[in-house]
Amino acid sequence: MNQKNGPDRVAYYFLKEKKILAVTTVSGLLYNVGLVLAPWFEGQLAQYIADILGGSRMAKDLILLSLAYVLSIFFVQAMRYVKRLYVRRFANETSLLMKQVIYRHLIRLPRKKLLEKGTGSLMTRVISDVDACVEGMRKFTTEIFDTGVVMVAYVAMLLYYDWRLTVLVLLFPPAAYILAGKLKKVITTAGRLSKESAGRLSSATVDRIRNALTYRIFGEEKAQNHRYEDHLVDYEKKMIRSNLWENTMEPLYQVIAMTGAIFILWLGGKNVMGIGWTDWNIAAFATFLSCFTHLAVKSSHAAHLFNAVQKAEVSWARIHGYLSDIPGEDLKAATPDMLSVKNVSFTYPGGEKPVIRDFSLTAKPGEIIGVTGKIASGKSTLGRLFLAESPFAGSITWGGRELGKEMDPAGLVSYMGHDPELLSATIEDNIRLGRPGNLEEALHGADLEKDIASFPEGIHTAIGEGGIRLSGGQQARIALAKALYHRRPLVILDDPFAAVDYATEDHILARIRPLLKDSIVLLISHRLRFFPSLSQVLWVGPEGKVDTSTHEKLMETNGEYRKMYTLQNRVEN
Repeated sequence: MNQKNGPDRVAYYFLKEKKILAVTTVSGLLYNVGLVLAPWFEGQLAQYIADILGGSRMAKDLILLSLAYVLSIFFVQAMRYVKRLYVRRFANETSLLMKQVIYRHLIRLPRKKLLEKGTGSLMTRVISDVDACVEGMRKFTTEIFDTGVVMVAYVAMLLYYDWRLTVLVLLFPPAAYILAGKLKKVITTAGRLSKESAGRLSSATVDRIRNALTYRIFGEEKAQNHRYEDHLVDYEKKMIRSNLWENTMEPLYQVIAMTGAIFILWLGGKNVMGIGWTDWNIAAFATFLSCFTHLAVKSSHAAHLFNAVQKAEVSWARIHGYLSDIPGEDLKAATPDMLSVKNVSFTYPGGEKPVIRDFSLTAKPGEIIGVTGKIASGKSTLGRLFLAESPFAGSITWGGRELGKEMDPAGLVSYMGHDPELLSATIEDNIRLGRPGNLEEALHGADLEKDIASFPEGIHTAIGEGGIRLSGGQQARIALAKALYHRRPLVILDDPFAAVDYATEDHILARIRPLLKDSIVLLISHRLRFFPSLSQVLWVGPEGKVDTSTHEKLMETNGEYRKMYTLQNRVEN
């Protein structure tokens, strides 16, 4: 995308949330300008105590001043609450929008490219980088007010009391900024290396768990354990180094920024004694010292903010390519129509024999079509034909428009693959993929309500790399819920019942029928007990020959289908 303010630019996300940021601006200004009241009140309190001891004021004067101080604190903190609330809303909305843009880009990539990158680990890294970017934007938005505005107010107050002393003491806070700038490369490099190490450790963890039995059988367990320990040690070292640079520098920034306090004690004392650059009373001295102390602390936070923004820059660079040049950003779902498949054959590149041969089909909205065949017969390959990832002979048309040429499959097909391809995120994030809306129908359709209710954090439960914390049935049903939530006029479900029992299978099938009543559904399965209730059945036979018929006719004419169905019914009964 080459637009001036497209989603590949940070300004795009700030402009999208301008209403939220308007409230943030008003409350942030009131809060941070109000913070200068604290040094003033502190100075006045010191002066009132001195005056009471000197007999020129009464105790009730101090009580009234204290009450006014308390009321000002209540007002300032109320504005702080509003500002923080709306900054958090900005961060949440930005995270959702950024993920939505990236997901929309990724699902348009050819499946081959996704597999080359490693879909699960790629999506996990992308989510981590989005979170880091949004956190940097949130801190930047917060510190614009909590550091920028309030520091301007503090400086104005300091200049009012003694401009010469102010110029002198303000030489030190910028030194903290200079140091932060000098350490930029070191900190960003440490952050980048820690993220890369975390990705390698995550992949090694999944590999170690998934292939544990294989390594044990072939005597590779000890060697794999050593390799995994190497990844773990590398991760620990790089994370320690990254956190060390990020978290231990702030005290140093504060020491540098606070050095000016020495001059305030020396030269400010002269002002109180009447031999300095200006005449001060105790209130002026206490106010100036308190104001500078607050400013110095804020300046150290600003230096710390620079480091956070620098880390966000690393993540932004990693995901920037997924935010730019987004094809079909405004892509809308196709409308229900007739599906026509004519004489389609498909051969893998470099292959000699077709995997799918002479496949023809006509279907209308509301039909559920079963796809089955022997193991490795090409059932999944048939389902992926509708994604138009690779060229094939024949034609697939939707309402007369040819798929892959006149129509983009991204607006037509909702696909649940044989591999759930879950992210290392929450259940909600895995289903939404950045798209706002009500999840109830999708959760109900996938029969997930009871499972989610049993999880410690419900739908916000993190499922681990590739859904490793879930059972196989739960993984499959979350993938199904994702397909239902993003349903299109053509829905392809590859073996959605493989890891569930018959009762759950019946529940799911009964629930998705009304939910997908306006879609054409291709249901790929090796379990045939529900096939008699389907509109049509596709049998993928030897050498990829596809027999398109109904259950009743296949029972009469196809011996292989009849044998498989009869055997399964006999076992079930």
